[in-house]
Formats: sequence, structure tokens, C-alpha cells
Amino acid sequence: MLLAVADGMSYLDAARSVGRRSNDAVSQLISRFHQQGLIALESRHSAGPAIDYGPAERERIMAEVRRTPDRERDGTATWSLTTLQHALRTAPDGLPKISTFTILAVVHDAGYSWQRDRTWCQTGTVLRVRKDGSQEVTDQHA
Repeated sequence: MLLAVADGMSYLDAARSVGRRSNDAVSQLISRFHQQGLIALESRHSAGPAIDYGPAERERIMAEVRRTPDRERDGTATWSLTTLQHALRTAPDGLPKISTFTILAVVHDAGYSWQRDRTWCQTGTVLRVRKDGSQEVTDQHA
């Protein structure tokens, strides 16, 4: 929309060129672009409650995911979303109101996926056995 307006299109024509019916979105985007610059083009949080978890909290969640669960303390041998939630909520430095949805979003953003054997695996990373030992290989396109 921004480029269409820069090429001389009207706000309404620019909106219609991307499938919108109203020129309000174009107007708001141009206004943000003049105030913020290129940052205005990044996607923003638009609906629902405000995001409460910043980089420090995300790192705390990922530290818990990377930790091997203790059968006695955590009550499990492998992490699930619910057991991760319980561990994070009850830890002294934990997150007392964290939801499983938030955990899932953070873990997926970090490049992990849930496997059939009930483990989290970093997407695109595999351990290859070579003659001189094991080597971790990462697919750059994953």
C-alpha cells in the first residue's frame, strides 16, 4: 500500500490493490510510517490482552524446556506443555500465570517442534554419527 501511494495512486486505489475496501488502513499506515519510519512496516500485536512476556521471560521458558526433567521433582520423564506449565508456575523464579498457549508459542518461535516420542526437538537439527564421532548438523533452510 505504501509503495502504491508513493507511485501516485490514491489511498482508495492503493487499498483496493491489496484487497481492502477502505482507505483508512492506508491512511493509518502512512501516518505511522511518517512517525516511525520503516518500523511501521513490521507486524504488531493487534488483538487480545497485552503481551506480558519479554525477552527475559522467553529465555526463562526456553531454559526450562532445555532442562532435563527430574522424575521426583517434576513428576515426569519428558516434558509436555502441562508439565512445563506446572514447573514454570511453581519455580521460585518462575512465571505464576503462564499459559500453555504462551509456552507453545515461545517454543515454536525458538524453532522447536513436538515429536511423537513426547520430546521437543529443535527443527532442522540432527545428530549424525561419523567415523570420528557424532556431529550435530543444522539444515539452514529449516
